[in-house]
Amino acid sequence: MPSKETLEKFITRVEANAHIEAVEEFYAEDATMQENNEPLRFGRDAHVANERKVMARVKSLKSKCVRPVFVEGDKVVIRWIFHFEWLDGTVTHLEELAYQRWQDERIVEETFFYDPAQRVPHVEEKY
Repeated sequence: MPSKETLEKFITRVEANAHIEAVEEFYAEDATMQENNEPLRFGRDAHVANERKVMARVKSLKSKCVRPVFVEGDKVVIRWIFHFEWLDGTVTHLEELAYQRWQDERIVEETFFYDPAQRVPHVEEKY
């Protein structure tokens, strides 16, 4: 179970768009990650590689934790909103729930739940 301080540090890192650093700092070496019903990614290194791949395509990113954060024992649920502006000029607005299992001060399992239709980049309408 993470301490309140550790959980707040993790959220602060993500909201600062230090996604790669957050994975390196807060995920266990053998952590598993899963997006909806996609195949599991095994290991922190695989998650870091995925984050690097995504971030290489990003022009700008806004990351926001929507509170409250739910904690029950070693389980944590965080509602995130991400707004990506891609290098090609398209945008993606993604709202998800991250369901995590922590062991001590590290995430060992995480599943992201979101509507996959949100992942499709589109041209942002200007008003």
